[in-house]
Amino acid sequence: MGLELKDVCKNFGTKQAVKHLNLIINEPGVYGLLGTNGAGKTTTIRMILGIIKKTAGTITWNGKEVTRENVNFGYMPEERGVYPKTKIYDQLMYFAKLKGITSEEANEAIDYWLKRLQMEEYRDVLAEKLSKGNQQKIQFIIAVMNDPELIVLDEPFSGLDPVNTETLSEVMKELIAKGKYIIMSSHQMSSIEEFCTDLTILNRGDTVLQGNLEKIKNSYSSEKLELIVNQNIDNFVKEENLEIIENKDNHYLIKQKDEKQGEELLKKLINSNIRITKFEMKKPTLNEIFIEKVGDVK
Repeated sequence: MGLELKDVCKNFGTKQAVKHLNLIINEPGVYGLLGTNGAGKTTTIRMILGIIKKTAGTITWNGKEVTRENVNFGYMPEERGVYPKTKIYDQLMYFAKLKGITSEEANEAIDYWLKRLQMEEYRDVLAEKLSKGNQQKIQFIIAVMNDPELIVLDEPFSGLDPVNTETLSEVMKELIAKGKYIIMSSHQMSSIEEFCTDLTILNRGDTVLQGNLEKIKNSYSSEKLELIVNQNIDNFVKEENLEIIENKDNHYLIKQKDEKQGEELLKKLINSNIRITKFEMKKPTLNEIFIEKVGDVK
């Protein structure tokens, strides 16, 4: 049955931070929670995990009210917080004990995750000696070392270099394959598009967009056309009253009013024996949809 939020609200004094939020995650995978700063994402996450109390509504896991007793969860907050003067192994063991893991199980989990994230050499190193990216990987280990059912990741890829981003991406795919329920909040739209099937976008506490990402994108018309050809086609484009956004060595990005314009251009190019390497009607990216709904990403 998974996670369900019904008519959830959160007030801080006279300010309503989250307004009548309804959300269902009934299948394993990654669910995207998006919004600008102050939109209510972190507040929602903290209510789900019981860190703060909701003002109204219900939050249930498999039909039961969410509590620390009936939900085994892992949380990686946006605010990174390792103990700088403590060795990596010692603080991982400390957090394992807080999660109720036995010493034997903790050692096994620590060994596995340090190896999986290529962190074995830092086992007995003070946290302050690690780069920000490696400190972030330690916080990820803390979030998943108890083999949680529900995992909440707030900006998991922020600050990671390409190599560590790829490593964490592979781990995310492994967790999905194991049937984990994951909520991911991020401003990196490429990460959301890569992992998330469904999402909710919040703006000042209101739900402004929600649903299946593929269906959301397909509801938009293709306003852009990408073309790679073997010669300059500026004249053909102008004849169809299309706008050239960009042209680099006959690699075109073209703005069109509707898809019929692009289809007519394609016919003319074919009839003129122009070799076409690529022709793609482009749906808006999630970043473009996000900006349309809530404004630019801050």
